[in-house]
Amino acid sequence: MRLLITGICGFVGASLARELRATADYEIIGIDNLMRPGSHLNRADLLRLGIKIWHGDIRNSSDLEGLPRADWVIDAAAAPSVLAGADGLVSSRQLLEHNLQGTLNLLEYCKRHAAGFVILSTSRVYSIAPLAALPLEEVDQAYRINPASPLPHGVSPQGVAETFSTAPPISLYGASKLCSETLALEYSDLFQFPVWIDRCGVMAGAGQFGRADQGIFSFWVHSWNARRPLKYIGFNGRGFQVRDALHPRDLVVILRKQLAAPSHTAQRIFNVAGGPPNSASLARLSDWCARRFGPHQVASDPAPRRFDVPWLILDSSKAHEVWNWSPRFSLDQIFEEIAVHAEQNPDWLNLTGS
Repeated sequence: MRLLITGICGFVGASLARELRATADYEIIGIDNLMRPGSHLNRADLLRLGIKIWHGDIRNSSDLEGLPRADWVIDAAAAPSVLAGADGLVSSRQLLEHNLQGTLNLLEYCKRHAAGFVILSTSRVYSIAPLAALPLEEVDQAYRINPASPLPHGVSPQGVAETFSTAPPISLYGASKLCSETLALEYSDLFQFPVWIDRCGVMAGAGQFGRADQGIFSFWVHSWNARRPLKYIGFNGRGFQVRDALHPRDLVVILRKQLAAPSHTAQRIFNVAGGPPNSASLARLSDWCARRFGPHQVASDPAPRRFDVPWLILDSSKAHEVWNWSPRFSLDQIFEEIAVHAEQNPDWLNLTGS
């Protein structure tokens, strides 16, 4: 089986390629525009593994015309920041070209070659206003769902389920991913090729690029080790906001099952995330870093940040029910893997940051 991975030289794409390459049943090819600092490092490593990589941009349909036929496309290419289009670093048009026009071109590729399509989506397709209004309590330097309060549909102490509202506003980033999901499902039904949509939590692991929007957990650990400035932003500037972490190798486990099950089902959208056991606030992560590396001062900025929410953990119960999937990497394992990488690569933030 031949797999085409887009964004193959990014952290997620490269991690998936390495893990899937270890399975003899897969031939891996990839495409990447190599625009992110650090991409060249992954490209060299993947080439050594015998993976063929095309230098191209999925925003340009002509760049896909020279690619060989694949049985499946795994779309790991995206502008990943919820602030994209609003932060002045990536324009709104660039964001939509990356995340929406790129999806359209890939779907046309799948239509042409009768290839299956897996889109790696995001927790940020869920509505911001009801997330921001969730009844929370403060426990051990972290926000937590208040079990004594009524909860909106699609939310439980286990996290946000696939049935939670996706009504706007969800940010331009979230909208681009949600539109991509809808397009993928429409193409699948009309042109009869299989589609799976995996809404991922915060990806985290060794080798993640050195920017907060590439993965806050990795950025925080690397910055702490390098004694770079860190700041708690918003929510009273205490770092109590909570996210869950997912290791890419855990994502591969469900991908292998999806690639082997191309038939259409009623359920094609799944949360794939670390869940409550793999969740942490920045304040708790700071405590972990202090024990691991020693003390480091963190500044405080209570001013709210656009699109931020205090608590966002995904409920992956549906993935467990359908695929018998649960994450295997614990939060401590993920943090320790990042810490070892930070110690072995002290210049990583300079190599892969902005």
